[in-house]
Amino acid sequence: MTEACQPDWTGAIARAHAHAPYLSRGLDRLPELADLLAQGRGDEAMAWARRAGDGLADTGVALRREKQALALALAIGDLAGAFPLLQVTGELSDFADRALDAAIVAGIRRRAPDFDPATQSPGFLALTLGKHGARELNYSSDIDPILLYDPALLPRRERDEPGEAAQRVARSVVEILSNVTGEGYVFRVDLRLRPASEVSPLAISVDAALTHYETSALAWERAAFIRARACAGDLEAGRQFLTAIRPFVWRRSLDFGAIEEIGRLTAQIRASTLGRTTGGNAEAGPGFDLKKGRGGIREIEFYAQVHQLIHGGRNPALRLRGTRETLDALAAAGLIGTDEARLLGESYDRLRVIEHRLQMVQDQQTHALPATPEALDNVARLDGLPGGEALVEEVAAITARVGDLYDSLIQAHPSGSRTQAAPTEALPDMLERLGYADPVATAERIESWTGGRMRALRSDAARAAFDAIRADLLAALATSPEPESALARWERLLENLPSAINLFRLLEARPGLTVRLARILGLAPPLADALARRADLLDPLIDASALDLPGDVAALIEAFSRFEAGDDYQRILASVRRRVGEWRFALGVQLIEGTRDPIAIGAALSRIAEAACHVLTEAAVADFRRTHGVVPESEFLILALGRFGGGVLTHASDLDVVFLFTGDFARESDGRRPIGATLYYNRLCQRVIAALSAPTAEGALFEVDTRLRPSGAQGPPAASIDSFERYQREQAWTWEHMALVRARSVYGSPAAREELDAAVHAVLTIPREAEQLRRDVLKMRATMANHKPPRGPLDIKLARGGLVDLEFTVHFLQLRDGIGLDPDMGRAVAALVEAGLVPVDLATAQATLTGFLVAARLLAPDSQVPPEAAREALARSCGCDDWEQVMAGLTQARATVGTAWRGAFGEELEIAS
Repeated sequence: MTEACQPDWTGAIARAHAHAPYLSRGLDRLPELADLLAQGRGDEAMAWARRAGDGLADTGVALRREKQALALALAIGDLAGAFPLLQVTGELSDFADRALDAAIVAGIRRRAPDFDPATQSPGFLALTLGKHGARELNYSSDIDPILLYDPALLPRRERDEPGEAAQRVARSVVEILSNVTGEGYVFRVDLRLRPASEVSPLAISVDAALTHYETSALAWERAAFIRARACAGDLEAGRQFLTAIRPFVWRRSLDFGAIEEIGRLTAQIRASTLGRTTGGNAEAGPGFDLKKGRGGIREIEFYAQVHQLIHGGRNPALRLRGTRETLDALAAAGLIGTDEARLLGESYDRLRVIEHRLQMVQDQQTHALPATPEALDNVARLDGLPGGEALVEEVAAITARVGDLYDSLIQAHPSGSRTQAAPTEALPDMLERLGYADPVATAERIESWTGGRMRALRSDAARAAFDAIRADLLAALATSPEPESALARWERLLENLPSAINLFRLLEARPGLTVRLARILGLAPPLADALARRADLLDPLIDASALDLPGDVAALIEAFSRFEAGDDYQRILASVRRRVGEWRFALGVQLIEGTRDPIAIGAALSRIAEAACHVLTEAAVADFRRTHGVVPESEFLILALGRFGGGVLTHASDLDVVFLFTGDFARESDGRRPIGATLYYNRLCQRVIAALSAPTAEGALFEVDTRLRPSGAQGPPAASIDSFERYQREQAWTWEHMALVRARSVYGSPAAREELDAAVHAVLTIPREAEQLRRDVLKMRATMANHKPPRGPLDIKLARGGLVDLEFTVHFLQLRDGIGLDPDMGRAVAALVEAGLVPVDLATAQATLTGFLVAARLLAPDSQVPPEAAREALARSCGCDDWEQVMAGLTQARATVGTAWRGAFGEELEIAS
């Protein structure tokens, strides 16, 4: 139907009289409303309809009269082209909310007449799912609420047992809304979506429902709860309930099993629809089911929900209820094409409009095109089409396109298509063909995984999912750089996972990821260890953006701060940990794949740490203030030092920090438990340290080292800026000033950070006696060499001519001459080169040594020469052709550091070959 430019109210009323007996009766029964509609006064007609039940004492009668008036006003406005689809469905859904709420109040008052919803909690609530939850309710539809109650709060007679009282309320709700009287009915109420509906009462206690969804809910219930919302009764309790079961609905790991589950459900629906004896049709034609038929309304909804179930746990922006808005969000996230989203969205809207036309005729909950030509023509003409043939032709075109798109989604992930239920090749033979050293022993080892030893492989579903990937996995492990190590690490990963079915399905859905996983397991022990703790770290790697670098600190802070409504302190900590862990893992993969310069990776790791430090500190401060308030005219600051201060971290780096505060240390906080400023900030910094470093289910985040604070480990964790500056001027050792060269503030207001940076600069520019400074630096380096020798031949940090010697040289010159006082080592060296204080090629040496350190922390974490494959990966990561070139570059860099050392200190540096 071509949409008219102006609403046609007269034509709509004429078509209603001619083709929709239900609407015709309504127009005759409600002449005042009909007159408003005939005059095109749509908004006034809607207001009149909403008041149609006002003043009636009987809740059921009042709701029925409002329903009749709303149904008529919405239908004529819809037919006239004045009310768009979302207005129609939204008004119907809002009325359903009001009706449920009124029925709950009336039901409670039947047993507790004094109940006042304005002052008392009803202790009873309704959750709504499906189209009602999405505010997309049909013109003539059931509603499918889940009724819950709180035994401690439900108003009732003293002698009533809470459970029985709740059942009486539930039965009253159904009766008030569903019974057909002389006034009609309000809504048919279907309670079969409640937990274990075949055995459970009509209303279920909140605690029992929570237990169900946490322990025994079925797969289809996840999809149903995508569109769930609290709609009536105790709305706040309903929202809290939905927050509590959010992990059940939105799994953090990518869930490709959702496609298999919905694929099975689709097959059942299609088979059921085709097998009906009431004229059901597989292809569009008379009797075709617009809702359940191929390419129909349900498949568009499923198409959106599949992607939501897979990706919504990781991307809260996809947790939407409306079908159209979900399709748009999926397109914005790059998960489906823009044209695809538009086609599906427009098809959905048109099918829903046609569905409404079917239901307007006699207020019947039908979704099937009429089976007879006369009835088909009638619906088509109600819609404004010339006849049934045109309607069928339009529906056929829409559903064919939708059906093809939906089939391609399901067929791209066929259910169990690769399962090796009857392998044609014996496992030992396969392993021998793949080149495993001891095929028989390895086969026995693999077979033992499914013998009950592994928790992750004890269920039939898990074993079937593993069988589907086993051949590809073993082939990938065989071709990985270190097959035996990779196999052992895969085994350890399985041992640590309580469930691995999502991992298996992910690998089946993305075979290329299996090869990457094998490389990770073979090359990078730290990444393999991280995977053993959290297999979902693989999830982001299915996206090409996993090989991008993160944005700046501000962008990362914004990303890390995307919390969900209702998230408490612990959930905030867990959320940041997850995101940081994913970034660190992805950056590690970039390192071993050699796609990025190691220094760029190190800088990215530092930005991630700074953003996490900011967000977690904000959360800790907010939580702390709830008890202790704030110290007036004072604030908390964090000063980063070491590699963190220098802006280039490795995967093994600690965070070297000093905690400081501004203002008067003698002030007290203003909370309900006031404490003095010094105690306040020292307790707060312990909270911040715990937020950054305490191990949780999401794993550890960072080790925090505060030994560079005034007076070292013996001093208090936090100090005022004044006492910090005074200590640095009057008591600090030379090594503390050397550490201060790499200091930069990473948390605090701009003004306070500027004050702190100025204090640091003032200390660094204090005049120093050059010879005394030289003796102090040389003494420190000798002490370090005696107490911390290199851990292995690749310890490029502690080996003579390595990074420590380079840093000592640079810091000595910075403090002696006041030149290059920049925490970034690259910029500091560049300034010293420009001043003629170090050799020109020291900049290259610094980059070579730093880049190797960043890469080696993953590929050679014990500082020993790694196996050949890891050497090749190290070379690739460092931009070298082979290992010999890597070693030659390191030798040259260390020689350059030796030259700079001699120039600065006037003595030779003994560099072992």
